[in-house]
Amino acid sequence: MEHADLDASIDRLAETAPADELLLRRLKKRRLALRDEIARLELLADPQEPA
Repeated sequence: MEHADLDASIDRLAETAPADELLLRRLKKRRLALRDEIARLELLADPQEPA
């Protein structure tokens, strides 16, 4: 949910003129960190089966 909220915030901020570039970069960095965390947790929850 937080990732989706960040997506919406980034979209709204990007549409405003002029955009706050520093805030935009921070939000994008946080969104990327959350995406990496989600991927890591999904991998832990569903480990690869041995071949």
